Amino acid sequence: MSVLNVTPDSFSDGGLHNPTNLTSLRETILAHITAGATIIDIGGQSSRPHAPSITADEEIARVLPAITLIKSLPEARNVAVSIDTYRAAVAEAAVKAGADIVNDVSAGTMDPDMLSTVARLGVTVCLMHMRGTPETMTTLTDYPNGVVETVGRELRERVAAAEEAGIRRWRIILDPGIGFAKNQAQNLELLRRLGELREYEGLQGLPWLVGTSRKGFIGKITGVKEARERSWGTAAAVTAAVQGGADVVRVHDVDEMAKVVKMADAVWRV
Repeated sequence: MSVLNVTPDSFSDGGLHNPTNLTSLRETILAHITAGATIIDIGGQSSRPHAPSITADEEIARVLPAITLIKSLPEARNVAVSIDTYRAAVAEAAVKAGADIVNDVSAGTMDPDMLSTVARLGVTVCLMHMRGTPETMTTLTDYPNGVVETVGRELRERVAAAEEAGIRRWRIILDPGIGFAKNQAQNLELLRRLGELREYEGLQGLPWLVGTSRKGFIGKITGVKEARERSWGTAAAVTAAVQGGADVVRVHDVDEMAKVVKMADAVWRV
């Protein structure tokens, strides 16, 4: 899954992809597809800590041109489009424009209409583990029962809520939420024990998405302050995710990480 943020303020690529510059956007999309992306995840509202919130209308205005452009490209006919949003109105507009997946960092907790909307639209949803909101999540890292046990239990609750809302189980993807309401040690433990989390009671058999790309804990460990220069650390984290059984990895550096995934697959998933 390649990241295509059409935002001015995302933590590592804000401002790079202007939704009004369709020529540049087209070149980026084609480059991602050529490099090996099979899902393109479009975001119009940054979910980094303390990111300013925009209106749903503004978010829709940012993402729809990119979705429409992707759907118009013959090269993208076998590429799925994902909309990275926690707002039901944005999800609905995006799906009507051609999006296939709703990637909600809040797993439906930030908009009470999200899960029922996804169920009505009949598309796939990615439920990510997070606590609070992007503004408060950094203070919510207390896991007295352990991060794997707690993330598993809290994700199971979100799966139950999704199914109760009418979402088919085979339409659900899970994400442990690396970097969201987790400290460095917890992020590393989730990567280290992803195989255990995948077998958590009630979550077995569901596909997993893991997003570690360029995140802050990688910068702290490697000493790389600039997010765009964290590709080496990201490569190690992506390899760990593949070894742990991730079905999808969400990345910024598509060409490099596609090669990392091929090698990791050859080693760990013969």
